[in-house]
Amino acid sequence: MDIATRVYNHKWKIDPIVRSLIDTDFYKLLMCQSVFRNRPDTQVTFSLINRSRHVPLARLIDEGELREQLDHIRSLSLSRGESTWLRGNTFYGKRQMFRPDFMEWFENLHLPAYHLERRGDQYELTFEGTWPEVMLWEIPALAVLMELRGRSVLNDMGRFELQVLYARAMTRVWEKVERLRPLEKMGIADFGTRRRHSFLWQDWCVQALSEGLGPKFTGTSNCLIAMRREVEAIGTNAHELPMVYAALAKDDAALARAPYEVLSDWHEEHEGNLRIILPDTYGTSGFLENAPDWLAGWTGIRIDSGDPAKGAETAIDWWRARGEDPTTKRVIFSDGLDVDKIIELHGQFAGRTNVSFGWGTLLTNDFRGLVPDDGLAPFSLVCKAVAANGRPTVKLSDNPEKAMGPSDQIARYKRVFGVGEQERLKVVV
Repeated sequence: MDIATRVYNHKWKIDPIVRSLIDTDFYKLLMCQSVFRNRPDTQVTFSLINRSRHVPLARLIDEGELREQLDHIRSLSLSRGESTWLRGNTFYGKRQMFRPDFMEWFENLHLPAYHLERRGDQYELTFEGTWPEVMLWEIPALAVLMELRGRSVLNDMGRFELQVLYARAMTRVWEKVERLRPLEKMGIADFGTRRRHSFLWQDWCVQALSEGLGPKFTGTSNCLIAMRREVEAIGTNAHELPMVYAALAKDDAALARAPYEVLSDWHEEHEGNLRIILPDTYGTSGFLENAPDWLAGWTGIRIDSGDPAKGAETAIDWWRARGEDPTTKRVIFSDGLDVDKIIELHGQFAGRTNVSFGWGTLLTNDFRGLVPDDGLAPFSLVCKAVAANGRPTVKLSDNPEKAMGPSDQIARYKRVFGVGEQERLKVVV
């Protein structure tokens, strides 16, 4: 596909930013099924959070255009082919990953209403409703904001300027692929949906990795691209689950149990490579120290904040202390990765554990330095669950720069989970 010509001849009806309810991350659907089964009536609020306040989204993006894209998403429902793929495909070696009752609900779903308001140079965008419904807004909402911001820059570029831009960006991706080729005993997946440059660009990046890395490329988190390109859909669970479970806890004792209750519910539904621990929501060290023994038998751990090498060492020490062999386990690095960090971490841990990488924004949105004023550089935009049944959610992370929630609740969670001083690290998208 000639992406530059497609962008230059852009027609909204041909290229809506989100073109399917499965143009989302696979872990969202897995979590949605778990929530549908265990906490279907929980009322949750999601909110857009622009961590990069220097990017004035409300000045760059027309409100009418934003509403048009969001309204289009609300009009979407599963197609027959998408439903057949979800019902009949094999995911992680398991057929019928999605239960009939969940699929019947999903097939009849239209996303609920949104609230959009301009606040100075930023947008306030929130979604409220039952948890299974509103959680599916997160990924498409982020994709819309990221791509509209990019289109605001691309709209002023000519045909040849666009061709040169995409040629340079393609060359950059391919050079990264060539640097990764020599790495042995490594798996890498595309985790770049939420902050991608565009759907067309993410699709191109997936094809480039598939051709360039062969079996080392393990798949994509994007369900629609996985279906169309016949690659594996990759993903397990995210911070959202423990954040909401914790917010629902009635007292400190219940709060301390909440992160493990999440994984107990998950344990009943999934096995094998879907049993990946995400331990950093309220601090990795404390989580592992207090974890029940059955968690040590899970397949692996995803490292998503803090110093990644330190996190991996902590996991290896924990497995050994629990009588497990780290060389049989999987460590998935997924925080702020680019090719230099991937090579460095592979060199440190290959052979000591099974090393995998979930490569996100700097795979699917690395246009740094390619336009004047760096107007296409990626930035840190998230959409998080901020309240559950009227109670605020909290995330501590292994990097306090990623912490979120009311200050008094952050202090309470640090006390309950025994989180002491933490090293502040620059947030890399």
